[in-house]
Amino acid sequence: METDRMETDRADLAIVGGGAAGLAAAIFAAEAAPAGARIVVLDGAKTLGAKILVAGGGRCNVTHQHVHPKDFNGTQNIIRNVLAAFDVAATVRWFASMGVDLKCEPTGKLFPVANSARVVLQALLNRCAELNVILQTSSRVSAIIRLENDLGADKLDKFRIEHACGALRCDRVIVATGGRSLPKSGSDGSGWAILRHLGHTVTPSYAALVPLVLSPQMFHAQLAGVSQDVELSVFASGKRIDHRTGSLLWTHFGVSGPVVMDASRHWTVAHELGAEPVLRCNFLPGEDFEQVERWLIQRTSERPKAAMRTHLAERFTERVADALLRYAGIDPLLVGSQLSRDARRALIHTITGLVLPVAEHRGWNFAEVTAGGVPLSEIDYRTMQSRKIPGLYLAGEVLDCDGRIGGFNFQWAWATGYLAGQRCFKE
Repeated sequence: METDRMETDRADLAIVGGGAAGLAAAIFAAEAAPAGARIVVLDGAKTLGAKILVAGGGRCNVTHQHVHPKDFNGTQNIIRNVLAAFDVAATVRWFASMGVDLKCEPTGKLFPVANSARVVLQALLNRCAELNVILQTSSRVSAIIRLENDLGADKLDKFRIEHACGALRCDRVIVATGGRSLPKSGSDGSGWAILRHLGHTVTPSYAALVPLVLSPQMFHAQLAGVSQDVELSVFASGKRIDHRTGSLLWTHFGVSGPVVMDASRHWTVAHELGAEPVLRCNFLPGEDFEQVERWLIQRTSERPKAAMRTHLAERFTERVADALLRYAGIDPLLVGSQLSRDARRALIHTITGLVLPVAEHRGWNFAEVTAGGVPLSEIDYRTMQSRKIPGLYLAGEVLDCDGRIGGFNFQWAWATGYLAGQRCFKE
């Protein structure tokens, strides 16, 4: 049952944060708890699930067909163990048990058959209702205070949680407050201040899976809406720190699309650390300067009277071909026989190694996930319990682990929620 306002004095378990990880933790905890246990979810929003509803273009990319530790940034051995405890097959079975069948698309992403994120959210809320989990909205938590028995607390109560509607005492608490991405959903990083006060450390946070804004002089606006496969590399301090191939989407402000979103984390972290990162794009993935030069020499030799636009249109759309030619200082209507050696080499450098002039990332309101958080070394990966505070558990994006685009961060939410929920009544 979901309420807008509720005064609560005590619970056996409080879950701070009602997003994907929090709801998963609530469900698994309620299934594992002793009969009659009182479980309360506290969330500052008026309604739950804002991030779930916007995920995957409103369809909710629940997970991915193949999930590996290397798909995540963070402490690999801990990530490996967490993912193994609740894998993709377990996620599929779990959602099926709640009436949500998933389908695998050619990209490997798993979506609900109904193509609706609301179906996913409603299934989670319905299961909470079936298990008598109390969902207390409009109850933003401001502090979690450890209780001492000599101050008069019941011997079972270890925590006092202060929130917008009052206070709640409990023996155990799961913090699933998220990071800083999409702050309008209530995920603004405030949970980290609470955890710092309890003695946890928090690594610096950076926007990840975020579109990138290009300098105005770039040709991106002319290609807005065009999607193409490219090879992207991020360089910082003279070293390549990221390299990947995938789909890039040109937009009115710059670039987006899966390959850009995944690379953005590395650009953002390097930029905020003052490393002056460079984003380099190869428009013909897998081909280097020499290979493209051989192809272009051959094509212009075979059809010397064809316009350069025609030659490039064999590999790109005409809009992209024109943009690349003009950027290299070549008239798209110039015939191949008139292309000088210097012009040809300038064009090939543009095609295989164009530096995209990134001015900034698009901001936290457009970031899908947060890099940074509580170090994984500060939790027991078998239970998600804090190594510093007995009875305190952490789940989801509040931890220093972020995955690439494609359902990986949801899988992290389900897995950590499962471990925290299943184990919190057994410790």
